[in-house]
Amino acid sequence: MRSADPSLADPALWDSPAARRAGAVLSIDLGAIRENYRRLQAELGATPCAAVCKADAYGLGLGDVAPALAAEGATQFFVATLDEAIALRGILAEPCPAAEIHVLNGLMPGCEGDYLAHRLRPVLNSLGDIEAWARRAAAEGRALPAAVHLDSGMCRLGLPPRELDRLAAEPERLSGIEVALLMSHLACAEDREGPMNARQLADFRAALTRLPRAPASLANSPGVFLGPDYHFDLARPGVALYGVNPLPGKPNPMVQVVGLKARILQVREIDAPQSVGYGADYRAGGPMRVATLGVGYADGYLRSLSDKGSAFIAGQRVAVIGRVSMDLITLDVTDVPPAQARPGGIVDLLDPEQGPDRLADEAGTIGYEILTALGRRYHRVYSGA
Repeated sequence: MRSADPSLADPALWDSPAARRAGAVLSIDLGAIRENYRRLQAELGATPCAAVCKADAYGLGLGDVAPALAAEGATQFFVATLDEAIALRGILAEPCPAAEIHVLNGLMPGCEGDYLAHRLRPVLNSLGDIEAWARRAAAEGRALPAAVHLDSGMCRLGLPPRELDRLAAEPERLSGIEVALLMSHLACAEDREGPMNARQLADFRAALTRLPRAPASLANSPGVFLGPDYHFDLARPGVALYGVNPLPGKPNPMVQVVGLKARILQVREIDAPQSVGYGADYRAGGPMRVATLGVGYADGYLRSLSDKGSAFIAGQRVAVIGRVSMDLITLDVTDVPPAQARPGGIVDLLDPEQGPDRLADEAGTIGYEILTALGRRYHRVYSGA
């Protein structure tokens, strides 16, 4: 059975009201996420492993994923936005009350009190962030924890070289701030032989020597596999936790986490010169059978998979034909036995052999986008907690 979760073969699951209404089931294996955390921690050795849970745990559900990671030993978490961090604090209140939660997008103006109320750590990305947090620390009469982000080559967030120079020359700017972490972010870590990794490592090391001593962090998911030089005091893997390959072009060291199955809504017999879908992009060359599924780009099945995507029925590959529309996709099931390609029949869209990376290749994107696009109309089933 080509499935990330064998329980999805159980007809009783499909007879549940929620599955019957949705027409598609997304399985999320929390046990696989925990195993991926263990594998990353083993690769890191003594270096602690944080968990990046931004974008609703990469689309898989923060409320279920974060407690599973906490149960596996994660105590440091990174999210992108303040609202994500506030939600995560509530989620972890019981399983990990001492969790350290970092907000990657920085200190939002006028929201300093929210960080304090929910015990959140802003990642200070500029001298302006540092000044605002220092002012709040002075007003509170106590040191306030935060991470400081040093830009080592991404040219997105983080202190650029000119601001680093000013901070190094005037370390009193950090007065009142408990620098819990000095961090940077790798731009090309998946390219193990690329020269930028070494340049960023050298620049980050040089920056660390110019600032007050604090724990340091550089490695993201692929950075974990660059070796001990990149590990420092904390690693921050994200997508690898959720089964996406951090080593493109090499065997995936992670366990696949998601499976997606949909039921066939209708099967049509057509013949030339009939066309399928919007724009009449696909035209039949002769007699054929077409199956329609209730999954579309509103569910995160990307429109770029039009005439490119693959699915599987009882292990047999079938092609997506015509345009992916908002709610529907169409498959060429001409060569599939009618007993299997029938209304109510099951189609695998993501399974152990076609995971997010393979589907991403067909869509011309990356596994990150496949996961984070997964829609809320699927009936979600969690296992392995």
